[in-house]
Amino acid sequence: MTETVSGARTGVKIERVFSTEGVHPYDEITWERRDVVQTNWKTGETVFEQRGVEYPDFWSVNASTIVTTKYFRGAVGTEAREQSLKELIDRVVTTYRKGGEDHGYFATEADAELFEHELTWLLVHQYFSFNSPVWFNVGTQSPQQVSACFILSVDDSMDSILNWYKEEGFIFKGGSGAGLNLSRIRSSKELLSSGGTASGPVSFMRGADASAGTIKSGGATRRAAKMVVLDVDHPDIVEFVETKAREEDKIRALRDAGFDMDLGGADITSVQYQNANNSVRVSDEFMRAVEEGTDFALRGRKHGEEIERVDARELFTKISKAAWECADPGLQYDDTINDWHTNPETGRITASNPCSEYMSLDNSSCNLASLNLLKFLKDDDTFDAELFAKAVTVIITAMDISICFADFPTEAIGDTTRDYRQLGIGYANLGALLMAMGLGYDSDGGRSMAATITSLMTGVSYARSAEIAGVVGPYAGYARNAEAHKRVMRKHQAANDTIRTMHVADAQVHKLATKAWADVIKGGEKHGFRNAQASVLAPTGTIGFMMDCDTTGIEPDFSLVKFKKLVGGGSMQIVNQTIPRALTKLGYQPEQVEAIVAYIAENGHVIDAPGLKTEHYEVFDTAMGARSLKPMGHVRMMAACQPFLSGAISKTVNLPESATIEEIEDIYLQSWKLGLKATAVYRDNCKVGQPMSSGKGENKGTDSNVSKQDAEAVETKVVEKIVYAPTRKRLPKSRVSRTTSFTVGGAEGYMTSGAHDDGELGEVFLKLGKQGSTLAGVMDAFSIAVSIGLQYGVPLETYVSKFSNLRFEPAGLTDDPDVRMSQSIMDYIFRRLALDYLPFDKRAALGIYSAEERQRYLETGSYDPVEETGSAAELLEAPSSEVEVSPVVEVRGAPAPSLETPAAEAGQEPKKQAHTSAELLEQITGHAVDSPLCMTCGTKMRPAGSCYVCEGCGSTSGCS
Repeated sequence: MTETVSGARTGVKIERVFSTEGVHPYDEITWERRDVVQTNWKTGETVFEQRGVEYPDFWSVNASTIVTTKYFRGAVGTEAREQSLKELIDRVVTTYRKGGEDHGYFATEADAELFEHELTWLLVHQYFSFNSPVWFNVGTQSPQQVSACFILSVDDSMDSILNWYKEEGFIFKGGSGAGLNLSRIRSSKELLSSGGTASGPVSFMRGADASAGTIKSGGATRRAAKMVVLDVDHPDIVEFVETKAREEDKIRALRDAGFDMDLGGADITSVQYQNANNSVRVSDEFMRAVEEGTDFALRGRKHGEEIERVDARELFTKISKAAWECADPGLQYDDTINDWHTNPETGRITASNPCSEYMSLDNSSCNLASLNLLKFLKDDDTFDAELFAKAVTVIITAMDISICFADFPTEAIGDTTRDYRQLGIGYANLGALLMAMGLGYDSDGGRSMAATITSLMTGVSYARSAEIAGVVGPYAGYARNAEAHKRVMRKHQAANDTIRTMHVADAQVHKLATKAWADVIKGGEKHGFRNAQASVLAPTGTIGFMMDCDTTGIEPDFSLVKFKKLVGGGSMQIVNQTIPRALTKLGYQPEQVEAIVAYIAENGHVIDAPGLKTEHYEVFDTAMGARSLKPMGHVRMMAACQPFLSGAISKTVNLPESATIEEIEDIYLQSWKLGLKATAVYRDNCKVGQPMSSGKGENKGTDSNVSKQDAEAVETKVVEKIVYAPTRKRLPKSRVSRTTSFTVGGAEGYMTSGAHDDGELGEVFLKLGKQGSTLAGVMDAFSIAVSIGLQYGVPLETYVSKFSNLRFEPAGLTDDPDVRMSQSIMDYIFRRLALDYLPFDKRAALGIYSAEERQRYLETGSYDPVEETGSAAELLEAPSSEVEVSPVVEVRGAPAPSLETPAAEAGQEPKKQAHTSAELLEQITGHAVDSPLCMTCGTKMRPAGSCYVCEGCGSTSGCS
């Protein structure tokens, strides 16, 4: 801080760290003009176009595309439209500078200018980003809303309930999300003052859900984001817990009846409660009852009287079973949350924002900003803690200034936020940082590194908050909560003291964090604090792409292979760029690194990579793929960081489809014991109502509630009742046949197929290898087996579904324009047979289309032929189509795997070229990534915290 001669503080201290004196940050970098064109990959439609936009040359195409489409203001094609990243950053930063000057943060104009330059440098170099509402609104004619997270409140009255609907609607309209606790509303087991029975909170959830769905469908390109919380002792808790699971059963029934139940489908709107995340707020009392196997009381809302007693374990199992069935509800641990609450004298924390990272007072909001951790990795692969701390100091100052000029959706939210000034600084790219440092995400070293960085971030934030309080005063609600606030600061400091560092790198960070917490205690005693809370770990979806981050929030790396857009159009597969750095850090020589990277490019994982030690495998474990992290690995990482956060963590614990209800129970129980504030789970393929890309692990519409044993029992029961005696349908002496020559991955062969008089395929003969060779003999035997099966009534589509997508060498490019890429000779043969002998509707059900049909889809949005031809004779007369097909990109000498292979699974569209890392991972591994398709550009989204984000356009499923 600057001081006058008398020693009075007149402004916060601004230190020049990042910018260069006498040089504007823009003048230090090279700028270039780019054309931003965004296409819906499914329809081929251009959804956005702006040419000649200006960006630094080191910004990726993806980052510039997302920022241009999402954050540039003004109508496209007019002079009012922003044309350069400079305009965007200046619009925001100059507003922050003016806010600081107007409210007494800076002693002199020179301090204000230095603040502007430091903030500009950090933003343009992608060291951090504010949350999306800042980029949407700040410096425009719109209300200056800077917050992405809101918590509302509702009381047990119709006026309050209707006001909830209205306030939520305004927040959704502005593109943000909100959460609230419904536990004040009387249960359906209680009486009204008129003598009637109350409706209960679940019935009112129905109206709010319909409102959210209507606002979403009114032109928005993403789902409304909301969180609904109910206390575990509410008498309607079982109804609340099972609500979404019952709706999932309804989705299955309607889907099986032929209705379109995909996310965004025509009929999905008839299903209720789909626009909210649901969470149960559990107490320590309840969790101890679960452990001890005792009863637990459900209490009335009006007077707190006991309504009934339930078996705690039975209720806990119902919660876990519902989460197993449909991923809802999550758990929020009430006593843990409120034990870390800095403002208990004002009121308890009862709810969270939709993604569960912001937990504070009712009718409040939080603005977020996240740092890109990988930017602070030094050349010696250690974390630059001092530089990180200096960046946090600048950023937290800017975040607090924003509250001075911000607008809010309701008067109550504005009053609470201005009185308590909740901030949510956080970070992204933790997974990439740990990998680059040679640390496993699920390892003691990885957790120690994450904990020390989180502790340093929050410690520096509160130290700066105390410093700002010395200049412009503490937050309005501090005086009544001073002792509680200081108690929580001591809890953070004590947790920092318990960190057990594992190596030099985290020891250096921890040393600085320890000093920061000492400054917090000292500064708080002297000045109080400017902010009731400082930090959270948010999903960082869109802003993560703005910063060119490999990983979002606290998440591990999604996969080892990535999809990268190229300047001038096109795209390519790349191996995660932190992998070579990690291998070098681990001691591998350049030639070994090259071989391992080439192996990863082809296989998507490190298992059996040449020369890679097995003890180093854990460094390259990812969220998805062959070596995906175990569920408790996610929980333990959250537990390592939680004691150093004011709020909580937006993250979902991913479980395989085979996970059991008991495993979910254990995750919820361990999360409570380890001190987490909230936990959400997602079991792969548990939800039906979302569109899925093709893959071997795809949700084909099977009922995930039915176990394998049950399915086998049903099948056995049917077999016992039906006697099936097949008879052979022999081919005529003279029959129509066709011979096809083919090449798959350089291997040549011939296929002759013969048909019955009605055009039905009856025989197949394959010629591969030299006569008398083992391969030729095996193919002859295989041909006879398939031919006899066909003649005994095995449908061709059964063979196609079993043998297409079978993967082995030789594989690769073919000389067939209809099947440009093949994963094996079997894959090619049965795709070709499907195209030659199956009618269009059956091929479409298998996701197999001709080149002409794929071209028609790009032009018209429909695969349907003008006139369907199905018989062998008609097919023989039909000319082959020729279309231009994009080449397969090669990476480090290894071909990108199956970028144009059509899908083999039932009811799916063809796999054309992959357009996101999620789609690429599906093609490499053959297993589906269980996430929705983007409503804006049609590509597969990927998980980010407890929501999803699109790599193609930056859209999110609900989190800003």
